[in-house]
Amino acid sequence: MPFDYQMKFESIAAQTLFPKLPPKQQAFLREISHQHRFTLQELRQVSEIAHDLEMWNCGSIQQQWPEITANSDPKQIKKVALEKLRAYSDALKREPNRYPKSAGISVAETRARIIHREKPRLGLGFCPVASTKTRCCNLLTLDAVDNCGYACSYCSIQSFFSDHQVYFDPEFPNKLAALEIERDRTYHIGTGQSSDSLMWGNSLGVLDALLTFAAKHPNVILELKTKSANISHLLKNDPPPNLICTWSLNPQTVVDYEERGSAPLDKRLDAAQQLAEQGTLVGFHFHPMIQYSEWRRDYSGIFTRLQRDFDPNRVAMVSFGTLTFIKQVMRKIRERGANSQILKMPLVEADGKFSYPEEIKQELFSFAYRSFSEEWKQSVFFYLCMENQRLWKPVFGFEYASNEAFEQAMKTSYCEKIAKLT
Repeated sequence: MPFDYQMKFESIAAQTLFPKLPPKQQAFLREISHQHRFTLQELRQVSEIAHDLEMWNCGSIQQQWPEITANSDPKQIKKVALEKLRAYSDALKREPNRYPKSAGISVAETRARIIHREKPRLGLGFCPVASTKTRCCNLLTLDAVDNCGYACSYCSIQSFFSDHQVYFDPEFPNKLAALEIERDRTYHIGTGQSSDSLMWGNSLGVLDALLTFAAKHPNVILELKTKSANISHLLKNDPPPNLICTWSLNPQTVVDYEERGSAPLDKRLDAAQQLAEQGTLVGFHFHPMIQYSEWRRDYSGIFTRLQRDFDPNRVAMVSFGTLTFIKQVMRKIRERGANSQILKMPLVEADGKFSYPEEIKQELFSFAYRSFSEEWKQSVFFYLCMENQRLWKPVFGFEYASNEAFEQAMKTSYCEKIAKLT
């Protein structure tokens, strides 16, 4: 490689996903970069596609490049080759994802390293994904723990904390006890935005502190959101009626391939059923719903099971939402490098982020909502999470005029169910 381009290549390669590629692919990209004098943007694009092919188990850049460049005009070969490569990648994204049978899939072990680190203060924040561009319930968040120990491929939490380091504040119980809550205001507070709410159990007294907090403030609707089945501490205690435990659900195929380390679907549902039978309100988040070749069959099975096994009077809510990314999170997903098809989707700009085209979202959510009986629709609060208000009427047949109207309807519904438990 001539010295002039070699120097340039080393400089631009460090700004791309090139260093994350396997050695053989790096060697191949060096060769074609020298041959075609890739710019930073071109190398970034080729490295990204090469990385995607590796993650999706769709072959390698070495296999595709000769076919892409075959019979090309030598004067136009770089331009034509890059266009064909992008077209090939886009075609793969438009195909339904196909997951192999999940038998034998290894579950990633939790490699979390627990770190005790006192925070300067504890306060209520707004949902980190709240946006004026989507219909939002104005959820308030409480960061009981920072970072998650699971290895979900689409996770945004892991993109904003140090890898595998989970932070506990030893003073969390004292700070929570001192948190000022207005008596004449209804709060909806969630603890599942910066970590899983239940996977840590009562480590450092976190659950005890939350249970005490909820019991002390009956005007607070406290939601614990989880992908775990770790409910032993809740079963041994008597959660106050204003505590709602909600589970993020996906078919077991998705759990195996995209939510590694988390509890299997059956265990999540069994845990929810135990708490519901004990008298605790539960809820279910189908977020993210993921389109793949057998999604209708697999999601339909879960919807049927919920209606068979749960009394809708014990279910506070069911939400639908899907994959939504910012560029930083997509880059982190690729840098983590795990085998995953989560970015093998037709990404389009959606309200400042990237997601499925709206017609796919409407198909997913409409199918889900139609799968529930009128009894459930009358008793349970259904909503879309982090989605544009344009989707509400086509999916549900109604819409809210504002985020505040949505927030009030949700709180009213939850409070009515809580009142029946007291």
